[in-house]
Amino acid sequence: MSKPQHTGDEHGSGSPLKAGRSLPAQTAAPGAAPADGPGPATGVDLATGATVATGADLAEGAGAVGRLADSVRRLQEQLQRAQAEADGRALVDLACGILVERLSCSPVEAAAQLESLAEQSGMSTLELAADLVNQATRDKIADVARDFVTDAVQPARASVGLRLRSAEAGAIAAGDAQSVAQSILQHALAPLGAVAVAIWAAHADQSLSLAGSAGFTEEEPARWRHVPPGVPTPARRALDERATVSYDMLAEAALPSIGLREVGGGRVAVPAGAGGRIIGVLEICWPGRLPEQSQSIERQVQVLAELCAIALESHSAADDSRSKEPVDPRLTELLDLTDGLNDPCLVLQPLLDTADTPADFLIRHVNSSFVDFAGRPRNVIAGALLLDAYPLAAEPGGLFEKVEHVLATGEPFRAERMRLAAVVDTISLTTQAQVSISRQGNHVVVVLRLDDGTPKVASLLQHAQRLGRIGGFEENFLTGDIAWNETLFELHGLLPTAEPIPLEHLAAHVHPDDAHSIGRFLRSLLHHQRPASTAFRLQRADSVARHIRVVAEPVLDDNARVTAVRGAYQDVSAQHWTEVALAATRDQLAQSQQETAERNRLALQLQHAIMPPSHGPVDLHNLSVAVRYRPAEKDHLVGGDWYDAVALPSGQVLLCVGDVAGHGIEAATGMVALRNALRGLATTGAGPAQLLAWLNTVTHHLTDNVTATAVCGLYDPGSRELRWARAGHLPPVLMRGGKAATLPKLGGILLGAVGQATYEEGHTKLETGDTLLMYTDGLIERRDRSVQDSLENLLQVARTPRQLGREGYLEDQLDHLLRYTNADTDDDTCLIGVTVR
Repeated sequence: MSKPQHTGDEHGSGSPLKAGRSLPAQTAAPGAAPADGPGPATGVDLATGATVATGADLAEGAGAVGRLADSVRRLQEQLQRAQAEADGRALVDLACGILVERLSCSPVEAAAQLESLAEQSGMSTLELAADLVNQATRDKIADVARDFVTDAVQPARASVGLRLRSAEAGAIAAGDAQSVAQSILQHALAPLGAVAVAIWAAHADQSLSLAGSAGFTEEEPARWRHVPPGVPTPARRALDERATVSYDMLAEAALPSIGLREVGGGRVAVPAGAGGRIIGVLEICWPGRLPEQSQSIERQVQVLAELCAIALESHSAADDSRSKEPVDPRLTELLDLTDGLNDPCLVLQPLLDTADTPADFLIRHVNSSFVDFAGRPRNVIAGALLLDAYPLAAEPGGLFEKVEHVLATGEPFRAERMRLAAVVDTISLTTQAQVSISRQGNHVVVVLRLDDGTPKVASLLQHAQRLGRIGGFEENFLTGDIAWNETLFELHGLLPTAEPIPLEHLAAHVHPDDAHSIGRFLRSLLHHQRPASTAFRLQRADSVARHIRVVAEPVLDDNARVTAVRGAYQDVSAQHWTEVALAATRDQLAQSQQETAERNRLALQLQHAIMPPSHGPVDLHNLSVAVRYRPAEKDHLVGGDWYDAVALPSGQVLLCVGDVAGHGIEAATGMVALRNALRGLATTGAGPAQLLAWLNTVTHHLTDNVTATAVCGLYDPGSRELRWARAGHLPPVLMRGGKAATLPKLGGILLGAVGQATYEEGHTKLETGDTLLMYTDGLIERRDRSVQDSLENLLQVARTPRQLGREGYLEDQLDHLLRYTNADTDDDTCLIGVTVR
């Protein structure tokens, strides 16, 4: 066996332990913390090992209180030594048993052999016993001890095996989970810096009960003996996640748990399982921030959790109400019965005072159908006291009085309509309910059937306050009490434990420019005694500025004096900044509208300057030419429609109509460029197909992303021949002898789409009396018809000149077409009529 080198064993390195012999005093309590504060000088009785007071001690503690304190301290030390000796003896007994099995010797010979081995190795008997058990068992404790010794920088740290074995021995010898908690804290966790530990037993209904604890005050375990389902504690989270959870500082995690007020430092919650089942949780508490959890420490904690699971399983730990009292089968049947009811139901357990009268009732159980009419969740009500959950039940003739009477007499109580009241965020809520109360053994069952949607109203009220960022308040001038709800503390940037701000001090917390508004608000409220409201900028302590609106009303007594003020604050910061943004947007929009209107006005002026809406008949050789232009109804739809009819130097007449895509000033300037370009190109004497090819090149290369359609014709007065071509435009219409028909649809792409394009050219011989119509799409387009149907409608209207006031007159024909073609696209329209004389 190897001989470890010790540089200061925390458990002492005295003489080896003999069988049946007490442990040396220095090994009594490994890792035990020394007594707080300076104590009196003490000695040790060599015969009994008890601590005794010296003569100086007696002089210092001459009074009765001093003697009593010395006695308590002495008894505590004796108790600690007794516990350590018992744990040490259990560990030594385990090692002796191993030697009996291996050496086939008697227990006395095994004890002597253990002492001899300890002397030869230079180890204490207790450490040697732990080493033997580790080698024999090869369990997780042995693995943890071996790894820890291997990884430790200082050899003294190898005592982890002794600590774990001591904790294991204490757990085996313990009679309940409480003793197990004390043993693992003293032997295994205190050297790691932990100051408290709790062992939780898990139940099928997802509740927890405190099976054992150590390191807390006497009152704390009693307050945490039962945790109802749904309470988000660290132990509950460890069970839900089936994994270890840790918190650097539990106070910062805002989770409730045992000892939070006294030990709010680091926490580790480890599921405790046995046989593949998680039956509880080991919760370990540190006074400060959680120390670094090395792999070795994590394995130690896992081993301790397994010891807790064995203790929970062996001793059938349950919650306090079931471990200290025998299980009442009638209560179990009662709880099962109430869970089967469709109406909300409470099971109440009386809490008797010294006079055997109920001081209050514990809400032992609420069934699955229970809905709190104040909108609170079930887990808040379950486990609470009746008067804590419903303080207004104590009013005369209220629910508490009825329950108390039923408990005392056993007479059932039933009421078709009974008033129930509760307070939510200082707001009183009432409802009417059908109530049935009966005594069942030592418990009282209350069945409620609510008549309205009060629970939903209460819940909606809370959500409305939260979403609307509204906080209610009430200030009593007689008592000085100020009641704020939680939302109001958040609005002011204060902790819920802070003091509310009185109305008279409100001006000190607002922007200086708003102080006069607060003054007017308070004068209206307190002096004029009428409801008032105002808006101000709140300056919070965290330098965050909020825009707040406050509304309040005075409460008057019989003498018309203001005794209180109640009202609400609302955070309107989002609304304020929205209004600011809207105002800026409105200004920008007004400016944009003004600029757009000016652009449209200029575009319209430009269009009218080149193409007046109406143009009287013009004689060009043997042609009479009339024009109608109908602008769009909306100014912003000023388009790029254009026309031209001009006699060329060659003696021919140029007739053309076009439509530039788009609207506004860009379309108008594009129209001017194409119209003037076509006039210049026409003087070359080229035909209409060539003119459109050249105009396409101009449109594609010399304009800024302009596309257009056009139809171009050249009329020879001598031969009366019309040559024409089209670039994606509607074909002209020829009216002859009371009939109307479109000219052939020649091929040709719209202008500006491609750099080079060719166009077909058509020839038509005109006769005297013929009328040629050239137009843009605004004349015929309808949203509910195809272009072909619209053309048919145009031809039908053109065939009915009898409806004109002066039949055959060119201008009347054009007006007739504009009036009856029924276009509905609100686009501008250009129409040219040419009659051969």
